[in-house]
Amino acid sequence: MRSIYVIGIISIIFFLYGSINYYIGLRGWQVFGTNLTFINKKIYWIIFWLVVVSYIIGRLGEKFISGFNGKYFLIIGGYWLAAMYYFLITLLIIDLFRFFDKWVRVIPEGFRNNPNNSLYTGILVLVMVVAILIYGTWNAQNPQITHYDLTIPKQAKNLAKLHIVMVSDIHLGQVVDNKHLLKMVNKINNLQPDLVVFAGDMVDENVDIFIEQKMTDTFKLLKPKLGSYAVLGNHEYIGGHVEDIIYHLEQGGIEVLRDSYRKIADSFYLVGRDELVASHFAGQERQPLSHLLKGIDKSLPIILLDHQPSALVEARENGVDLQFSGHTHQGQFFPNNLVTARIFEVHWGYLNKDGLQVIVSSGYGTWGPPIRIGNKPEIVDVVIEFGTTGT
Repeated sequence: MRSIYVIGIISIIFFLYGSINYYIGLRGWQVFGTNLTFINKKIYWIIFWLVVVSYIIGRLGEKFISGFNGKYFLIIGGYWLAAMYYFLITLLIIDLFRFFDKWVRVIPEGFRNNPNNSLYTGILVLVMVVAILIYGTWNAQNPQITHYDLTIPKQAKNLAKLHIVMVSDIHLGQVVDNKHLLKMVNKINNLQPDLVVFAGDMVDENVDIFIEQKMTDTFKLLKPKLGSYAVLGNHEYIGGHVEDIIYHLEQGGIEVLRDSYRKIADSFYLVGRDELVASHFAGQERQPLSHLLKGIDKSLPIILLDHQPSALVEARENGVDLQFSGHTHQGQFFPNNLVTARIFEVHWGYLNKDGLQVIVSSGYGTWGPPIRIGNKPEIVDVVIEFGTTGT
């Protein structure tokens, strides 16, 4: 029964994906194929559908064909996913304008009667989408440092202050490769943190790329005084190679916390929760936080890593002082941020929830298209002062 349900969902997704792309392709042919007679219809549709399915080819090829290099399929397909998104929004708006213009004249008469208006409109849409892709590519490749100064009103024994760097959602793989990782590691080292933490989705499903590009060696370059720690995200589980990913991360000096904690410098606790989807992909439920924190000294500061910012009440009720999360990408594409803002109590930035302080990162990398619109990739830099009141 479950397999029938999954097949049904996949069929609906492919139908919607095909329908959306046919609509975009048809509108493109109506504009350029009609007005530019040198374009061959058959060649147009062959190239169009190859671009449409290239991301799928890249993903399935890497998963099922030994030695398959899907990098260029993934890059072309990723860019098309972003282009498709903005073509769809723009074309729907234009078609709605044309529909309402039949009753309420909103389009200027001179433009409406111009025989070349569809070509001019098509060129404008194409230029606009290309400009969005160019800007989004530049934006995704230029992460910012986001700084927070916080206070946790608990004594931390040996520490008066703690400097933490947090990164989430790197999505290391064919697109966000070792060159991007080295750039990130150098930026982190320049900040000279006491502690480095990763809030999940470090590896974008395919651990083979991680191994081939020797990313383990790059992680070894991190030199925080108190160590580097990570939790898993949904993409580590989706890829089906959780144990391999953990092994290679820990070979790189990153300790992975799966429903476990460490008492660091005898001064504070760092707690790492397993990812919410672990039960679906690995058949194991993550532990309730009350069980996980049983027996620890709650008079000391408690810092929690949880990939998704969706269990804030549970964290607050169990005495967590500070939670780091990611997952949302802050929508990655505008206007998706309007959706993530409705789904999560905090989808990016800082929240104080009755004493529980939460920081959610927009992430360092990208999933799918190597593009960000309406948000910035970031490295989160936090300085915590212990033992005083106020923030």
